[in-house]
Amino acid sequence: MATPIVAIVGRPNVGKSSLFNRILGRRQAIVSDVAGTTRDRLLGEVSWGDYRFILIDTGGLEANPEGTVRQKVQEQVGLALADADVVIFVTDVAEGLTPTDEVMAERLRRTHKPLVLAVNKVDNEARELGATEFHQLGLGDVVLISAYHNLGIFDLMEWVVAHLPPPQSQEENEEASQGELKLAIVGRTNVGKSMLLNAILGQERAIVSEVPGTTRDALDTQFSYDGQDILLIDTAGIRRPGRVAPGIEKYSVLRAVSALSRSDIALLVTDATGLATAQDAHIAGLAWEMCRGLIVVVNKWDLIPQDDAESRGRAVGAVGERFHFMPYVPVCFTSALRCWGIDALMQTSLELGQERWRRVPANRLQHVLIGALADHMPPPVKGHAGQRLRIDGLRQVDVNPPTFLFTVNNPQLVHFSYQRFLENRLRASFGFDRTHLRLVFKRRG
Repeated sequence: MATPIVAIVGRPNVGKSSLFNRILGRRQAIVSDVAGTTRDRLLGEVSWGDYRFILIDTGGLEANPEGTVRQKVQEQVGLALADADVVIFVTDVAEGLTPTDEVMAERLRRTHKPLVLAVNKVDNEARELGATEFHQLGLGDVVLISAYHNLGIFDLMEWVVAHLPPPQSQEENEEASQGELKLAIVGRTNVGKSMLLNAILGQERAIVSEVPGTTRDALDTQFSYDGQDILLIDTAGIRRPGRVAPGIEKYSVLRAVSALSRSDIALLVTDATGLATAQDAHIAGLAWEMCRGLIVVVNKWDLIPQDDAESRGRAVGAVGERFHFMPYVPVCFTSALRCWGIDALMQTSLELGQERWRRVPANRLQHVLIGALADHMPPPVKGHAGQRLRIDGLRQVDVNPPTFLFTVNNPQLVHFSYQRFLENRLRASFGFDRTHLRLVFKRRG
């Protein structure tokens, strides 16, 4: 089941980013940010109780700023709503109800998507009384919040998760993942995504069926490769020629969110003549934050004058430098036009899928933990009066991606360098060479 998407929309300066950061700050699992992803903070994966969803902040989305207010509103809301399952519409009680709010409300109403109206900056009784005018929008109940003062956030999130589908159990999630490998083709425009799709399906493998009507401007194709059932999620048709307004291309990274959330592994297609651009790093950052598998596909390799180990080594180095926050990502070289490199890409996909579903016996995990602690004890952490991290236990709690729960005395004592040491030890011990690993640190008891 795809991870649900919750989009925050609203006029500029109503507090969307503050609300975004406030909700992310309530995540139960500790997932530290990795510096140097060269990506604006547009989304995050959130855990709220038993629910997990992708939260999108549209605070920076103002395409075509020279256009009319109505045009800007349509473009911003259209981008945010393309794949959202629930929408949080943020307004500002300090400025009151504005014509732009009314335009956005009308646009949101026509989507027939679950909607939660949040009136922000309500931090005193006078503003609480002033918030009543937002009932005029006719969007149902109004939730009064102050993102800055952390007021009303719990009530808001209770409304949000009430619209989300029931969370899958671990057993249901694992059973669904093992049945079918879901591959999403993502990347910038004009890098050969459509041609790669055709090259993959053009192999001598039986296509089982095509599944249209996903309402996500994409065509999902089911087929079998070497006995493995695969669902190929194509995002190549998202950009319609002649219908991309100025400025929107900059935010096309958001259109990859849905495909990533529905996938196990993303095939990030890049152009051999323009490797690892900033937008490629944006998409890789999405995959990292959403804990998806990633394979960098260097397409149009036939355009490189000399195909040798040195040329490929330089290309791998360029990818590694740009995606240094994901050093484990495999790189495959293809020419979709000439249909070569496709078998190697598919074999890599199958091997990565097997890694993501790998389960490690509990006794072997304990031996690795004991060895890691013996080799390198956790260091004292500055600002905590010389306290030292103590790890009492380790167990694997999930797959796809492999997720490991460390029971500790205080999660705040986990330094990122020590977390990286533990991750590297797990990788070396159990052959996790290409997949994302999720490490969670939880206080004992």
